[in-house]
Amino acid sequence: MNETIIKVLYMVSCVFFIRGIKLLGKTDTARKGNLYSSIGMLLAVVTVLCQKEVFGSWNSEDILLNGYAWIAAAILLGSIIGAIWSKKVQMTGMPELVALFNGFGGLSSLLVALTQYLVQKKADVFTSLSLGLTIAIGAVAFTGSLVAWGKLSGKAFKKISSIPAKNVVNAILCLAGLASIVAYAFFTKDNPFGIEKIEYYGIVATTAIFLLLGFTMVLPIGGGDMPVIISFLNALSGLAAAFAGFAINNTVLVVSGCLVGASGLILTLIMCKAMNRKFSNLLFKSFGGQKKKGAGGPAKEPTAMSVEDAYMILEAARNVVIIPGYGMAVAQAQHTVKELCDKLEANGAEVNFAIHPVAGRMPGHMNVLLAEANVPYEQLKTADEMNPQMSNVDVAIVIGANDVVNPAAIDDQSSPLYGMPIVNAFEAKTVFVLKRGKGTGFSGIENPLFTNDNTVMIYGDAKQTISNLVSEFDD
Repeated sequence: MNETIIKVLYMVSCVFFIRGIKLLGKTDTARKGNLYSSIGMLLAVVTVLCQKEVFGSWNSEDILLNGYAWIAAAILLGSIIGAIWSKKVQMTGMPELVALFNGFGGLSSLLVALTQYLVQKKADVFTSLSLGLTIAIGAVAFTGSLVAWGKLSGKAFKKISSIPAKNVVNAILCLAGLASIVAYAFFTKDNPFGIEKIEYYGIVATTAIFLLLGFTMVLPIGGGDMPVIISFLNALSGLAAAFAGFAINNTVLVVSGCLVGASGLILTLIMCKAMNRKFSNLLFKSFGGQKKKGAGGPAKEPTAMSVEDAYMILEAARNVVIIPGYGMAVAQAQHTVKELCDKLEANGAEVNFAIHPVAGRMPGHMNVLLAEANVPYEQLKTADEMNPQMSNVDVAIVIGANDVVNPAAIDDQSSPLYGMPIVNAFEAKTVFVLKRGKGTGFSGIENPLFTNDNTVMIYGDAKQTISNLVSEFDD
């Protein structure tokens, strides 16, 4: 295919990528944005397959030497795994699936860079540096995402983990890895150190060191920071793809990787701001998983209430705010919540949803769940939008949320959450908290909201509890 046509097709695919990301910014256009991005990627893949370097791999005599056969097999295998996995995964498993996708993105860039090294061995300094950085960032994204997956799924790294002098360890690994990249990019076999295979050792060391760094960097980070770390790892996977584009001289890979990297980093900074935490604290400190109490004072038991009594209060309410958390995802209660919302509105109440940026286990987790249940986008409010109105709310219903409604973030300077913006549920006239039991949230921090005088607990499965409330309205 003519080089000019290839460049034009790459430009068109980049336009699809940019337009797709733009449409992903709103719930009502997100599906179209996903479609546009997919079309852009399909166009980019077809264009790559038509390039002379790939077309020249055609071999009709030996199928094992046929590049297209291997490409077709990889696409088929990946499509089957992806289709089955996406169909089987529950919404509660979506955060860890996203974490794995980030990891696979980093791994693919890593493998592309290693393959390029095996084929090309040595290139100019800029290309060599790009290849080394691809390996480094892709390796960190891969192992870091595996750790995030293990923490989110509960299948690995369940206990709170700490690495002695972790910042020193990570700094040493980072410096050693960068030194390995320099050894590969700038030195040949005629080097001052007398190491004949210094390029080979540099690549091997870079790969091993940064794979280890991804592990040591994410392992000590607690559950409370997982939504942010997923976003950060997503940015790394995009950045790795961008550097891979430089390494193999592929324009569309550079553009798409930069888009993913930039959007992921912006989202990471937005979420850090929502938690009132510096980006540096995300990497060098963590509060997730620390078993600490929220507010001081004598122990006080939460007040429990039956569904029947809760209905009597809801029936008289004229302003209701629903504050969802991961518990709603666990119970798969989003559709039942929509039913309750409809009943309340039919009864004359105004209903809104207060969505905290880090509610759930991944960015936008609650928005995805509620959009799946066809909750109108206009009813999904941010914490900043709802907090000024919270004192006028008759009933705030907290469904499985903990840290994002914890008043210790406002009034307890000893709390690890102190300074983090929250949904001010405690200001509502009455607060219903739907929980399975008396345990703490994912970060392990006690919530004094549960023992406030205006708070009542409704214990049990959230879906069943809400379904019972709906039934009360039907009677």
